[in-house]
Amino acid sequence: MLDIEPDLSTSLFSHIDFTSGAVAAVSGGSDSTALLLLLKHHLDRTAPATKLLAVTIDHGLRPGSAAEAQGVAKLCAARAIPHRILTWSGPKPPTGLPAAARETRYRLLAEAAQAEGIGLILTGHTADDQAETVLMRHARDDGREFAEMAGRGLAGMAPATLYDWREWIVRPLLGTRRSALRDFLRREHVGWADDPTNVDEAFERPRVRAALAGESADSMEGTLVLAGQAAAERRQLGAGAADFIHRFGSQPAIGLIRLDPRLLSAGEERAAVYALRILLATTGGIAFLPDQARSEALFGKLKAGFLCATLSRTVVDSRRAGIFLRREMRGLPAAAAVIDDTLWDGRRHITLNDSSGALLIAPFGAAAAKRLAPGEEKTPPSLMRAALAAEPALWQAGDCLGFLGESRALKAVEARPVVAPFARFLPSFDLAPARAVAGLIGAAPVPSLPFSGHSAG
Repeated sequence: MLDIEPDLSTSLFSHIDFTSGAVAAVSGGSDSTALLLLLKHHLDRTAPATKLLAVTIDHGLRPGSAAEAQGVAKLCAARAIPHRILTWSGPKPPTGLPAAARETRYRLLAEAAQAEGIGLILTGHTADDQAETVLMRHARDDGREFAEMAGRGLAGMAPATLYDWREWIVRPLLGTRRSALRDFLRREHVGWADDPTNVDEAFERPRVRAALAGESADSMEGTLVLAGQAAAERRQLGAGAADFIHRFGSQPAIGLIRLDPRLLSAGEERAAVYALRILLATTGGIAFLPDQARSEALFGKLKAGFLCATLSRTVVDSRRAGIFLRREMRGLPAAAAVIDDTLWDGRRHITLNDSSGALLIAPFGAAAAKRLAPGEEKTPPSLMRAALAAEPALWQAGDCLGFLGESRALKAVEARPVVAPFARFLPSFDLAPARAVAGLIGAAPVPSLPFSGHSAG
């Protein structure tokens, strides 16, 4: 049994729901090693039947990584903790290596969780990591107005992030300093591995880490306070955007979003522009929100009168009947075989229910859309058909079986809408607007937060 202060593991984990078990991401470094031991202590004391799996990702990027993974395996064996080592195989990109490694790491962790029926992944990100993240984002967006950054970028890492709309990634150590975790490990006579890339200033984060090391404790505390304030502003901004989406958004046809023009004069313009940015990215199937300045300019033009414009692969058509958003026809995917559990055009999650036929998925097309009967009377038929033309349809032997909003097509393939900017990573800061858009377009509901009372962000 560890000699742990009674309140430490309680304060870190008591608010987390471990009903579905937990995957702990353990690299062998001090932060993740402390996370694992503290988590094991907490579960042994409060819920000993909980399934716990430690997972180490060996990226294979440097000598010694395999030995470090084996070191974690030995630690887990000594503590009776199930453990798996997963390796990043295949070629590595010549540029953008940290981002690619991060994406691979989360994918492998999620696969391990799914294999065990676990919906919760814990990582060892600390207060030090949070401060580094905030400073990195501040440096990248140095040319922006602070007011814009304070609402989103400076919030840092969220306490929880939904990955692929399925697994929750939880960061219980964000309020804990690395030095405190290392003090804990020393008291327990537990060692850790030091990754040399953490001090390789060829990469951005080690450069920021080195700069922070020369600052006072008050300086880091100030950065963390700033992050907390920005997180609160981001949640508030998202709540305002969600309210506007609920009040002024509708979907008169598949692939077509209508905004009530009253949105333009409803006040809180910053939240209204944010709502517009999320809807533009969702309609266009883009993982990133459109540029703030261009979105503000578009909003201003909408206030000035009717127009037709394109931003983020989305056609914005303002008429007396409303402001309509639909996917532009340019750049749609070519016909391809239907593959289960894939994302089509960034907008639809494809599920293959019947693989017996040689099915292709391709845009419905303008010619097929013109043959459809008009829909809702208040919506111009030309807009509805233009939206449907960009929707996915099933094809077999050169014949169109119908677009995937029709019941007969759904028997073989399902194409569920996704909230594109949050489809891969949904920070808990942004739950309100994500839920609002999911409800609007018929996406799968957002899974509940794995926290007592569902209060986080």
